[in-house]
Amino acid sequence: MSGAVHCVPVSDIDPHQLAAMIKTKARGLGFDLVGITSASPSAHADALRAWLEAGFAGEMDYMHRRLDERTDPARYLEGARSILCVAVNYHFPLEPASDASTTGRVARYALGDDYHELIKPRLYDLADWLRDLVPGTRTRCGVDTVPVLEREISARAGVGWIGKNTCVIHPRMGSWLLLGEVLTTIDLPPDEPAINRCGTCRRCIDACPTGAIYEPYKLDATRCISYLTIEHEGAIAPELQRQMGDWLYGCDICQDVCPFNRKAPVATNTKFRPRIPTGRFDLETVLSWRAGQPNPTLRGTAMKRVSLEVLQRNARIVQQNIAARNDRPGGEDQADSIDD
Repeated sequence: MSGAVHCVPVSDIDPHQLAAMIKTKARGLGFDLVGITSASPSAHADALRAWLEAGFAGEMDYMHRRLDERTDPARYLEGARSILCVAVNYHFPLEPASDASTTGRVARYALGDDYHELIKPRLYDLADWLRDLVPGTRTRCGVDTVPVLEREISARAGVGWIGKNTCVIHPRMGSWLLLGEVLTTIDLPPDEPAINRCGTCRRCIDACPTGAIYEPYKLDATRCISYLTIEHEGAIAPELQRQMGDWLYGCDICQDVCPFNRKAPVATNTKFRPRIPTGRFDLETVLSWRAGQPNPTLRGTAMKRVSLEVLQRNARIVQQNIAARNDRPGGEDQADSIDD
C-alpha cells in the first residue's frame, strides 16, 4: 500500500473532485501528463482488424491475440468504467559524436533505464492509493505490454493527439512520451480529447527512409526501422537494409523532424538520462559481445529485450551502410545486402 488515506464511500465523493485528486496524486508520483477517459470500446476496432489482416503487423503475433480485450477495455477489466492515462517525458538532448563512422544509433527511449521498470511501480502506487481511498474499487495497470490500445485511449483522455507518424504528440512536450494507464471500476468524468494539430505538415512522412508511413496516420510496421531492428528476427530485405542507415536499435527519425519536438523540455527523471551521451554504440564493441556473458551496457535497459543475434545482425548492416556511404560520391546511403 502507498500510505494511509481516509477511506470514504465513492457515493460521498464528488466525481470532479475525485478526478482532480487523482490527477494531483499522479503528478506527485512523477507523471508529467495525466488525463481520464471512459472505458468504452474502441471506435477503430474494424480498422485495427483490417490493418492486421493486411499483414502490417509483421511478426508481432501478439497483436492478433486477445483482440476482444484490446478493443474493449471492459473485457480486460470486468466492470471497468474509466481509464487514467499518464505519460512521462523521457527527452534528454544528445551530445554530438566526435566520430560517427564506427558507431550505430539507438532510439532515445532505450538509452536510459528500462521505462517499464520506472513506470510500473508508480502506476501500482497510484492504483493502491485509489483502492485505499475508495473501498471496493478494482484496478488493472499497464505499460506497453497489456492488451490496451494505449495511443487511442491517451488521445481520448487529452494526453495528446495521434500524429501522422502514429506517435502521441503533446503541444508543449512533443512526442518524447512513454505511456501508461490504470483501468478502474470508478465512473469518473472524462477529459476532452486532444485536438489534432498536425495540420498540413508531412515532415515525418517525407523523412521516413523506408516509406513505412504509407499514408498519414497509417504505418506499415514491416517497413519501419524500429520494427526491423527489434521485432524482426530473420533476414532483412536488401533494399530495407540500405535504408536502415546507421540505426542499430530503433529509430527516431519521424520524431526528430517533428516541429513539436523542437522545444521539448528536458525530462525531470534523471534515470532516463542516456548512459551513452551521444546515443551511439561502438559497432566493433557490439560485435565482440558474447551470448551468456554479463553485459553492463545493456543491463537494466529496454534494449535487453532483443537477442544478441539480432543486435549483431543490425551492427553488421550498419557497418556495411557506413562503408558504402563513404565509398560513394555525395555520401549517399547505398550498401550491399548481407546474408544472415
